[in-house]
Amino acid sequence: MRSRDVVRRLFSQNPQVKTGILGLVCFEAFAASASAEPTVVVLTQVPCQFLESENGVDRGFMTQKKSDCEAVNRKSGGARVHQSGAMALKVGDYIFRVTNRNVPYQLGFWLCGDGLLNRGGLPGVSGGGLTIGKTQDYKVALKPGEYVYSCPLNSTPDYKLVVEG
Repeated sequence: MRSRDVVRRLFSQNPQVKTGILGLVCFEAFAASASAEPTVVVLTQVPCQFLESENGVDRGFMTQKKSDCEAVNRKSGGARVHQSGAMALKVGDYIFRVTNRNVPYQLGFWLCGDGLLNRGGLPGVSGGGLTIGKTQDYKVALKPGEYVYSCPLNSTPDYKLVVEG
């Protein structure tokens, strides 16, 4: 039974609960939060980077294998992440919709807390199997904190994500 249905049943069986404006406001607020859809964050992987994470700039990197991107990002990854800044999101449910655009090997997605302490205390999500042209959804409920996201298989930099309440 959905939470919205539970509230309706509670209100129908207890007339004193549904009397007054407060009952109506509480019901509407609870019902709205119960039916809220996750926010979709679109991310596109091209060789050695996520496009949206670098302000939509395709750097034109070429890759045939993971080690190509490891070399590229050893040289420029840190500076590019610093220049792009952190993605900022609110606490809530999200779907990270990740696409492999023209990377000639399987990719994935990894989101976790930034640093050893946050990694164990914050929610995360990961997965693989992104072949050329494939899009996959990764669902996660984010709590306040600092996160990083990347693709270890594409050897992207660890992009920053800050979630605030």
